This record gives sequence, structure tokens and C-alpha cells, in this order.
Amino acid sequence: MASSSQSAQPGNAAEALLRLGALSLRELSMESLLQTVADQVKLVLPGSIEASVTLLVKEAPTTVASTGQLALDLDHVQYERGHGPCLNAAHTGEVTEIVDTRTDSRWPDYARRAAEHGNLSSLSIPLLIDEDDRVSGALNIYAPTPGAFDEDARSAAMAFGPYAAVAAGNVRAYQSARDRADHLEAAMQSRAVIEQAKGVLIERYKVTPDHAFRLLTLASMNANRKLRVVADDLVRTGELPTVTPRGNRGRPEGGQPRSRPGPESPEHC
Repeated sequence: MASSSQSAQPGNAAEALLRLGALSLRELSMESLLQTVADQVKLVLPGSIEASVTLLVKEAPTTVASTGQLALDLDHVQYERGHGPCLNAAHTGEVTEIVDTRTDSRWPDYARRAAEHGNLSSLSIPLLIDEDDRVSGALNIYAPTPGAFDEDARSAAMAFGPYAAVAAGNVRAYQSARDRADHLEAAMQSRAVIEQAKGVLIERYKVTPDHAFRLLTLASMNANRKLRVVADDLVRTGELPTVTPRGNRGRPEGGQPRSRPGPESPEHC
């Protein structure tokens, strides 16, 4: 284990946590805040360690912050294999330590690769983020020496966990909000172009809005293309794929508009 001269300095850890607590979310993106957490861990803990933050969303892991290539590489080795200390911490909510990668038997293929990369011990602190939405994570610390983490180092590392968890949770919430906004914008754009296409058909054939929408739907099914794409093509080119209206028994009820409809009204659908 690390000697007392190598222990994390409680004063430095406390000062780092105070600095994190004073950071303004308005001035930093969530990614920047997580990077700051990782940087402070590297600064406070003894030895030439590297740190990273893993975010596990519905079993899909990703590294959202790291202090160096070693941490990135070791995270990705675990993601490829589907096991390792950081994934164990994220899955179980338990602090996971490897004292010596050369002798640890829990994940022998990962431990061998870690030793080959020059990582001889590691510590992963679980991040409890959103259990209902299956979002968790881990703060990972990789050291080049065996037994690098004494009680002071573990305590210091665990103290950073809540800050990383809050920041990671905010990253996830932000990403979810952006996804919802993107989907909403796409839906509004689709609705707008469909309404334009209906307008084209209403004007061209003097039909009702419901009739125009049915024509678009039938054209979409016949062409095996999304309704929005058919509507967009109609608005841009004036062309509508061939429509074959069918009755309840699957028999055609009548004719169909030409690919480029003329002024005559289409058959009823």
C-alpha cells in the first residue's frame, strides 16, 4: 500500500472540493464541470495517476471526461469486453479497487491489458445518478504503482463522487432535453411540410383537407416511403407517387392521379 508520505493531503482535497462547490454552472458546460472534477482528482491524489468519468446509460457506457490517454484506453478496454472495475462500480454501486493488476483474478483478460498499459492499480467510485432511468457511472482512477490507494486516498476519491454524480446527472438531463427538443423540432418541420403538401392538393383538386391527407397517406404506402418525404417531394417538385385507393375488401375503388396531377380531380379514396 502507499506510504504515508504519498497519501492524499486532506487540506488539498478539502480546498479542491470547495473550489468545485464554488463553480458556476452558468460559466461551465456540464462536460467542462466533469473535466474539472477529473482534473482536481488528478491534482489531489498522490502519484502519477490518471482519472476518468464513465457514464452508463441503459447499459451503454461512454467516457465523458478524462485526464489522459491512459484512462481513455483502459475505459475502452473495459467497454469492449463488457467487464472491469469501472463497469462493476457503475453496475453494483460498490467501490471497486484493484490492488495489483498483475495478480487480480476477477477480470484476468482486462487486468493483463491494464498491466501492459502500465496501470498496476485502480480505484473506481460509483456514481448514483438516476436509477429509474437506468443511468449510473463511475469515477475511475488509474495508478502506475501497485497498492497506490491508502485510506486517505480512498476518502479523498470518494469525496469527489457526489460532485461527479451531480455533474453527470446534469449532462444526462441536458442531453435528454436536447434530444427532446430536436425531436420536437423535427416533428414540427414534418407537420409543416405535410400541411404545405395538403395545401397543394387542396388547391389542385379542390378537395377537403381530410381527402388531401388520405391521398398523401396512400401515396406514402404505395411508394413505401415516409409520409414526410412524399410531402416534401410534392412541395418541391409538384409530383405525387401513384395512388391506388382501396376499399374495405382490398379492391381498387377507382382511378388514381397521374405522377404529375393535372387539373382534374382525383378519384375518391
